[in-house]
Amino acid sequence: MQKTLRDIARGQRLSEAEAQKLYEQASLDQLSELATAAKHRYHPPNEATYLKMAIINYTNICVARCDYCAFYRLPHDKDTYLLSFADICKNIDAHQQLGSSLIAFNGGFHPGLRLQDYAELFAGLHHHYPHLTFYEMTVAEFMFSCKRSKLSYRQGAQILKDHGSKWVTGGGAEVLSDSFRRRHSPGKYTCCDYYAAQKTLLDEGLGSTATMVIGFDETLEERWQHLKDLRSFQDECSTPLASFLCWTYKPYNTAFGGEEVSREEYWRWLAVCRIYLDNFTHIRTSVLTQNKDALRALDFGANDFDLPIEDEVTEKAGATISHDFEALLSHARDLGHTPRVRPPWSVPTETQHPRSSLG
Repeated sequence: MQKTLRDIARGQRLSEAEAQKLYEQASLDQLSELATAAKHRYHPPNEATYLKMAIINYTNICVARCDYCAFYRLPHDKDTYLLSFADICKNIDAHQQLGSSLIAFNGGFHPGLRLQDYAELFAGLHHHYPHLTFYEMTVAEFMFSCKRSKLSYRQGAQILKDHGSKWVTGGGAEVLSDSFRRRHSPGKYTCCDYYAAQKTLLDEGLGSTATMVIGFDETLEERWQHLKDLRSFQDECSTPLASFLCWTYKPYNTAFGGEEVSREEYWRWLAVCRIYLDNFTHIRTSVLTQNKDALRALDFGANDFDLPIEDEVTEKAGATISHDFEALLSHARDLGHTPRVRPPWSVPTETQHPRSSLG
């Protein structure tokens, strides 16, 4: 334990076998100490950053048929919707009243929309709200839209850039293991294709993030595959992914069903993510799926969190959102942390690769 602590403090990389051993054998207290040491290589003690944000689900039409999703509807279902530009603006106006400085979008695999449609929507929103930051699309949506539009990923990225887009987030990753995807989301693409699309976005100057969801029926081997490939991907990218966010599967109203993982398992996994993913500056905890228990993860390597305002996808599956933001921030303070509101991150550059600072 003490040797591992010294290695982490020096920035020495842990192997997959060492990280697995920690996850399986270390106590909660030990994982907290190790993950906190890893976090302190990048962040001041006890400081936690946050912002208020909303995810607008502009359509529920999706043909991916993921069995863990309670939100999607097929094109000919009766209760489908596609929001107009005016309706999206009404939502954004309401979110601004609650203090949102970041608006993200998630709409699934809509077969009737082409990439140009998304690009024009986002361009209009940039013009209408020049003071806001937008996370436009997810990598998975981008891939589907490019294929439906008969565009290469490079062509698709250029269209988004030409219309002012800056971010395509790492949504749609869930567990990046092909065996997991064959079981649960065969309408999505292979992990290799996912990383190829994300690398193209980064190479073309768009920002992106890393995400992971745990608590389905994934094996530990599948989880480790996700982390191992992600760390290698981050190493190889000249422009890094800005952050890593892990959240937990909500099983209610889904075809797959199941039970939620315990908060302790979430903390353990997030701690190992901080320790193993040594080339990520920002490890984020999910208030959206863990509510105030997410803030305890600030003791397990996380340094950042969102205060969510809306996300219909997750709410349909059982997530609950509180707009009592002060109560959440007070809880973080009670745990010994100093929450500080942050502006949305700027798109990383080649000179901002986190591991370069560790030697």
